[in-house]
Amino acid sequence: MKDREQLRTRLRHSPQLKRWLDYLIMNQRDARPRWYVRLLAPLYQHRGSRSKIYHSVRMDTPPYRRFWLGRRSVIESFCCINNAVGDVTIGDHTRIGIHCTIIGPVCIGHHVNLAQGITVTALNHNFQDPEQRIDQQGIATRPVVIGDDVWIGANAVILPGVTIGSHAVIAAGAVVTKDVPSQTVVGGVPARVIREIKNNETSV
Repeated sequence: MKDREQLRTRLRHSPQLKRWLDYLIMNQRDARPRWYVRLLAPLYQHRGSRSKIYHSVRMDTPPYRRFWLGRRSVIESFCCINNAVGDVTIGDHTRIGIHCTIIGPVCIGHHVNLAQGITVTALNHNFQDPEQRIDQQGIATRPVVIGDDVWIGANAVILPGVTIGSHAVIAAGAVVTKDVPSQTVVGGVPARVIREIKNNETSV
């Protein structure tokens, strides 16, 4: 851990070295780690005991950011996990459903269930300068945090900067643009609180 922090400090003070390493690690056209980096991924990723990542998952996880998958957690087929601009951590007993996309920095808690086709992204493209193309203006990130025991319905979108409290439910198709309190059900575009969850109630 100390060695990693020292490397990051050195890279911050040496843009030329950072560009060179980035070229060796990332395929610039495809915006993903090069094939030989992907082969080494199991050596630098943390995968908890009895966790599973299906073979069809696209793991865009370069070694200069953290990827952590907890015990007995599952990332199902055709997902995309990207930590190129921020760490991705997933807790224990959590399931990431088919065709989900997660772009860090994102922290997902324990016993979380993501249904199918969900996007969780902490990344936005800058676009404020009308004199420049959007692809020249860089990106901005705001971390996303999903608490323990959260259920997110199919095709929901969780946008940058959102924190979802524990035992919350996000309805299918919701677009979450602001924080979600614990023990609430939210839905809609943009998502709003529909009701609270009380007395250990679990139905929606």
